[in-house]
Amino acid sequence: MFQLFDLTLLLNGFPIKKAKRDLEKTVLLSETDYFTFLEAKKKEIVAFHLKNNPFYCELVGSEPIKSWEDLPVLHKKNLQKPLKERLSKGYNLKNSYINKTSGSSGDPFVFAKDNYCHALIWANIMRRFAWYKIDFNHSFQARFYGMPLDFISNKKLRIKDFFSNRFRFNIFDFSDEGIQKMIKKFETTKFDYINGYTSSIVLLARYLERNNLFLNTICPTLKVCIVTSEMLFEQDKILLEERFRIPIVNEYGSAELEIIAFENPDGIWKINSETLFVEILDDNNMVLPYGKEGRIVVTSLYNKAHPMIRYDVGDYGILDEKSTLQNPILRKLIGRTNDVALLPSGKKSPGMIFYSITKKLFDDDGNVKEFKIIQTHLDTFEIEYSSENELSGYELEKIKSTFTAFLEPNLKYVFTRKSKLEREKSGKLKQFKSLL
Repeated sequence: MFQLFDLTLLLNGFPIKKAKRDLEKTVLLSETDYFTFLEAKKKEIVAFHLKNNPFYCELVGSEPIKSWEDLPVLHKKNLQKPLKERLSKGYNLKNSYINKTSGSSGDPFVFAKDNYCHALIWANIMRRFAWYKIDFNHSFQARFYGMPLDFISNKKLRIKDFFSNRFRFNIFDFSDEGIQKMIKKFETTKFDYINGYTSSIVLLARYLERNNLFLNTICPTLKVCIVTSEMLFEQDKILLEERFRIPIVNEYGSAELEIIAFENPDGIWKINSETLFVEILDDNNMVLPYGKEGRIVVTSLYNKAHPMIRYDVGDYGILDEKSTLQNPILRKLIGRTNDVALLPSGKKSPGMIFYSITKKLFDDDGNVKEFKIIQTHLDTFEIEYSSENELSGYELEKIKSTFTAFLEPNLKYVFTRKSKLEREKSGKLKQFKSLL
């Protein structure tokens, strides 16, 4: 049967057939052989970059490296310099895969992957999606990602989507009219799966809830919905399951790396141990045991074009105590390290607490569609929201008192109702942001 997606990768210089064969060998390794494999890959990628990458050599410094833990932790701020200064010898902008982060973390940068590494990434994505009977060569995707709005760039992306067997929805328009167009597309198209930003897909589910509709009735061919790039909270997952009536799968990854963890059919977040090495570190860069919360630090075992060794992703998480070296499990993804509110008392509060509190308050009647919380001063938070009806004085006071109970007294809140909330250029909705 014709393999259009694989062919597209091959024509773009990504050796997908070899990548699939090599990945399968790694998957079939025994626990003992995997340990040997991992240690060899770690040594190999470090040795390569110490020999071929001046940027990484400078980062490591002249002190002798006696153990893996002696290697420096790579931060986003280290990568905010021209890509040409960070590429390994033999790699350039033409013979590597080049892309850039969305900047939603506040630290955007351009990155590179060598072609074999990029092919391995796709092979691994295909393998995980196949857990849900999704075949990239034949399954049709309903895609909820951002897109450029200028004519030429938009058409180029539409062509790419065609060859990638997917249709991209406009996530910048979630008016009732915009969502009705989406539903019409679902009615007339045999989509196999949904993939995209959590906040956008949740907005679709909320519309379905308000109108007592179910997506699997509208589009019976749907098999699974895979959400990514933004936190999926339990309340939202329940809503999606209720309104889509298909499995809702949580994917965790980053553009500069790849899939870091992917939820399997048993509801377990399986860490990608085939092409990555994931560590949890404390604030002193010491490795934490399984079960302890810390910073997620990831090594790409194959990227020779650009070093991604002990790279601080910018998130907090916990590896389950049941984890093994070959089978690590992400028990909990806690959130971004920079999504923290600083309060006048000196207390720190993770941004996700605002999300949890506000959802409980806003979701009672479905009036509020979206919200964004911005800390403008140490004691001041601006809450932007879009809604059918403006919040009443009683509702505003209820919200303020709830925040006071969870945070601390004497904070100021400014509420601004908008017809539509501003998203990141990528299309993501960053629901908490600190300007401090």
